[in-house]
Amino acid sequence: MPMQGWLRSLPVFLTRPARIVRHYRREDVRPDLIAGLTVAVVLLPQAIAYALIAELPPQTGLYAAIVASIVGALWGSSFHLHTGPTNAASLLVLSTLIGVASPGSPEWIAAAGLMAVMVGAARLAMGLARMGVLANFVSMSVVVGFTAGAGILIIVNQLRHLFRLDEVPSLPELHVTLVEIARHISQLHGLSLAMGLGTMAVIVGLRRSRPSWPGALIGMTLASTVVAVLDLDRQGVQVMGELPRSLPPLASLPLFDITLIGRLSTGALAIAVIGLVEAISIARSIAAQSGQHVDSNQEFVGQGLANVAAGFFSGYTCSGSFTRSALLYTTGGRTPLASVFSGIWTLLAALLFAPLAGYLPRAALAGMLIVMSYTMIDRVEIGRILRASIGDSLIMIATFVATLLLPLEFAVLVGVIASFARYIIQTSMPGVYSVLPDDEFRHFVHRPEKLPCPQLGVIAIQGSLYFGATHHVEEAIRANFERNPGQRFLLLKMNLVTHCDVSGIHMLESVVRLYRQHGGDVFMVRVRGPVRTKMRLTGFEEMLGTDHILPEDSAIGHLFYKVLDPAVCIYECPARAWLECQNLPKYPYPEAAHPSTLLPSGVAGQALGVSPAVDVPEISPADLRRRLLHDHPSPLVVDVREPREFKQGHIPQAQLVPLPKLLTAAPGDREGSPLLPRDRDIVLVCRTGRRSMRAAATLQLHGYRRLRILGGGILAWEAAGLLEALDDLR
Repeated sequence: MPMQGWLRSLPVFLTRPARIVRHYRREDVRPDLIAGLTVAVVLLPQAIAYALIAELPPQTGLYAAIVASIVGALWGSSFHLHTGPTNAASLLVLSTLIGVASPGSPEWIAAAGLMAVMVGAARLAMGLARMGVLANFVSMSVVVGFTAGAGILIIVNQLRHLFRLDEVPSLPELHVTLVEIARHISQLHGLSLAMGLGTMAVIVGLRRSRPSWPGALIGMTLASTVVAVLDLDRQGVQVMGELPRSLPPLASLPLFDITLIGRLSTGALAIAVIGLVEAISIARSIAAQSGQHVDSNQEFVGQGLANVAAGFFSGYTCSGSFTRSALLYTTGGRTPLASVFSGIWTLLAALLFAPLAGYLPRAALAGMLIVMSYTMIDRVEIGRILRASIGDSLIMIATFVATLLLPLEFAVLVGVIASFARYIIQTSMPGVYSVLPDDEFRHFVHRPEKLPCPQLGVIAIQGSLYFGATHHVEEAIRANFERNPGQRFLLLKMNLVTHCDVSGIHMLESVVRLYRQHGGDVFMVRVRGPVRTKMRLTGFEEMLGTDHILPEDSAIGHLFYKVLDPAVCIYECPARAWLECQNLPKYPYPEAAHPSTLLPSGVAGQALGVSPAVDVPEISPADLRRRLLHDHPSPLVVDVREPREFKQGHIPQAQLVPLPKLLTAAPGDREGSPLLPRDRDIVLVCRTGRRSMRAAATLQLHGYRRLRILGGGILAWEAAGLLEALDDLR
């Protein structure tokens, strides 16, 4: 079935251009043409400059820009994402190819084309396999840190062209490049430096005074004009030379060179990952303004096909450009055809004005790249990350440092691994909080400053119960149990648990056993459908009991009236945690009978809800029944519950003496006959045994010694089936 679903979705991915053309409107033609022309003005100089970063011929950048912008738009998802050569992708290409061939050689150019095909195939495979969600697992901190580091690397690498230091080779290592530049700085060429600095001044000046003008194109045009008029190329200023005037030709690629493919694979994987994250991030950021929905899987397909086409048509690896994408949106581009038109405009410009590139100085291109690379260091976003999150900051810094010190493909993987590690750490420690109602009793919130209920703990689990998180969740629940030993009952809020694996089921079983071993139980509310299904299939639901998964609105009421011991609420608990507690009477202990005075040394001061430690033996329900039948005189059964509880069911022959009456009457201190006889065995009975312990402590304080407590209280009597079989005791 999954294979059939994948096959059905395959035509949807690949027929994207037909849907774009079918829904294209005539009124969109003019805005798309204008937006495409505007982007082409920026794309033309960038394509040439970015190719030079990768030590590729300038026409390689033009071919990649033409082909990728058209294919990426037609098969992508975003209306405004512009695909083509970028700073970061070009630097990654340089870093990967540097150990494969000599820069600028035919082998270098062929390897660049092959790597574009490999990158495209990886992205295409991920898109067709619907793995677009993977882009969500790589933090934007990786992209920010990598692009900042890449910007610095590009600036340093372009210094040798700005100074025209011909003796300095193209090297990926930052420190080696700096050392080589310092060694040869005395050989710098003044005219080349002047051309580069002049171009930088024009671009920066126009950005500040005329930000809507194409500063890069104007700066390069002025530089070419100066070189042509003054014949500076004859005075040592290096120029690009005339570009070929042709359509992007088919490349002859070493597609079956397994050794070369193996050497390129690590870098291709790094470029595929970082490029996808960058492209999806750009597409989503613009979609947030345009209101368009972006399909990550379709965008993966578009990015993959764009790179495959660029590789086969003499281009190199491409990715999404934020600058050009934002320009496409702000200049009124409405559909993906705006990006297609930008590629067509670039092709026309390359065919018509290719001879003019013969006067384009290399130093001017270096100056333009230095200005553009400086903008890659997003100081605003870096500041936001440093202020907002320690985890994101560490990922960003690690990626940045790795970009400067390691081969770039490994630097990207360092950032990706750091992102995954942070995700695993976060998901392995989901929030586990004890919660109480807010002041309006409408929502559960974490309120550590408020007194907890001494009988019932409510814990919210905020994350999936998978194998990596179960230990943390169980430890948190056990820690809460140790802090509140009187909370024998636990209510788990499960609405934020979206996934539970077998390890999670085992953890829940362990928690249930813990509470049941201490005479309590576990209940749940808002269990999601998939989690409930997993509980049913593994048998946990049967072990817990279907009646233990409660409706949220009535859960507290059910537990309050059916499970909890009301005596604790009335006599022991100063808190009014639940709405149901608000109208309960509260009976404070007399000074002599306060729990702190009844507890032995070292126990006073324990949390409320812990019964005083008294040396009174228990009697089982079966032994009490036998003694009531056969002993003469039989033990006196004293029920210390409330009258309404007594009426709902009690042991025959029992005498009702509610605990408040017993505590305040001070047995044996009154004039006249005592409240209870001293010469007869007394068995104290309550619901669970807690009130019996209080009563026994008070009676011992006043000299009573012939005391017993019904073990487990009336609940144990009921569990033994004795509440219904009372005729023989009447």
